[in-house]
Amino acid sequence: MNPESNGVVELLQYMQTNAQHLLSLTWGHLVMVLCGLGLAIIIGIPLGVISARNEKLASWILSVANIIQVLPSLALLALMMLILGLGFKTMVVSLFLYSLLPIIRNTYVGLKQVDPNLIQAGKGMGMSYFQLLLKIQLPLSLHYLMAGLRVAAVIAIGVATLAPLIGGDGLGREIYAGLNMRNNLKIYAGAIPAAVLAIAADIILGRLQAKLQLDRPVKKLSVSPVSANKEP
Repeated sequence: MNPESNGVVELLQYMQTNAQHLLSLTWGHLVMVLCGLGLAIIIGIPLGVISARNEKLASWILSVANIIQVLPSLALLALMMLILGLGFKTMVVSLFLYSLLPIIRNTYVGLKQVDPNLIQAGKGMGMSYFQLLLKIQLPLSLHYLMAGLRVAAVIAIGVATLAPLIGGDGLGREIYAGLNMRNNLKIYAGAIPAAVLAIAADIILGRLQAKLQLDRPVKKLSVSPVSANKEP
């Protein structure tokens, strides 16, 4: 039998034997990602709204988010570890910080592309700023918001594999255990589910975007959004 076939069979057997353990790690991985993304949505969308309303603040907010994004993952984790210590909360905060830029930037761009005539019409009907935001601007910018969320989800799933370095859990634990033991089966058993999670997240959010009929052409802006199809 082909040695490559033997390797695949061994990997499948290993994953079947340790299915409960791998499922537990996968669940822990998802919880970290969902918590980080949830915080990024709660904080990022309001920051994007503020940026769209005030260009001076926008330059500061987007600059800070960009600086956080370009920091190497290990450097950010080390910094958060010094501030918050080891464990789950440190990883969640790190994922939150890494997920901010796509959500803030796409919220900002989405709000900026809304037709000013629609906003003026809403004002003419006596709508307040928050009514305009909730009933006109945000619904019309959902296409960009979904694209930002897709990018943020893929980034978070990838960065979450570094969690064991700061005392966290998730699929990264299996990967680093395999590296320490020089066990390829453990490495693949952790890396493959993590890759599948990232692909699945992008596909599911993409289909949700299509189902809501959000894929429509919009006018180009001077600040381009983070593309959902761009590799993070």
